[in-house]
Amino acid sequence: MTEDTFAIQTEKLSKRFGHFVAVNSVTFNVRRGTIFGFLGPNGAGKTTTMRMLLGLLRPSGGKAKILGYDVAHQPRAVKKRIGYMSQRFSLYDDLTVEENLLFFGRTYGLRGARLRERIQYALRMADLIGREQTPGRELAGGFRQRMALGAAILHDPELIFLDEPTAGVDPVSRRSFWELLYQLVNDEGVTIFVTTHYMDEAEQCQELAFIHGGQIVAQGSPADLKVTLMRGVVIELTPDDPPEAMRLLKEASAAGALRVDDIALYGAQIHLVAQDAAQAQQQLAEVLTTGGVQFDPPDVIRPSLEDVFLSAIR
Repeated sequence: MTEDTFAIQTEKLSKRFGHFVAVNSVTFNVRRGTIFGFLGPNGAGKTTTMRMLLGLLRPSGGKAKILGYDVAHQPRAVKKRIGYMSQRFSLYDDLTVEENLLFFGRTYGLRGARLRERIQYALRMADLIGREQTPGRELAGGFRQRMALGAAILHDPELIFLDEPTAGVDPVSRRSFWELLYQLVNDEGVTIFVTTHYMDEAEQCQELAFIHGGQIVAQGSPADLKVTLMRGVVIELTPDDPPEAMRLLKEASAAGALRVDDIALYGAQIHLVAQDAAQAQQQLAEVLTTGGVQFDPPDVIRPSLEDVFLSAIR
């Protein structure tokens, strides 16, 4: 593959703050024209990595290229070609939608007919036609995110960085926002790098990297990760008293009476990861029956991305 294949290339990228290593020698590539998900819990190193890619933090080690340009030595060339949307609403509440877009368009160096053309594109893309004179503070959460995305793409960037863009947004608005992202990728050929801790959003990415403790623990497509990374099988259990069932199963696991690698509560269900499904099903049935907890017959199910992520960090 040539360098033109990738929008982002990193090699042993690291960031230290004193003795604390926030990002530890991460290496990954992002193909052009794809949605790449950077997945991990809070404090894992997602935002620090993104800030290095944006040129806002100088790496302590390693290197990164954005669209073929070295971030450390060619930051201006990089900034002209990328867009950024932070996890917090970064536009101005006192300005209308149109005034916000005018301000950011001019900040990007757009003027005259080109500025008006791009503002109209952003309004149509974000479904904000008719809301041009609405102050930012009066927009619902979903429309505020749309306006922020519209501002981030005014200068027609090749690559967009989104830092947990749907945090605090309702599920319907989140789904609508992701439809916009696919539209940008499919219709405009844009590359999107998005950080998230929502597993359902991660499922929609074409490629993923799991980061934990500042290190990449796995990367690949969601489908490939489920096949290659999952250690053991996932057993789903539906008990009539999930908290009591969790207590009994964890006690049995600690005592060696239940051979499982992990036990986690998923709403009204419990997921257990085991190497031997038949043995684990027999043992958990004995534990719960003895403890007086009723349950539906446990099933072996396909692992979710959350199961896979927990398996990777374990």
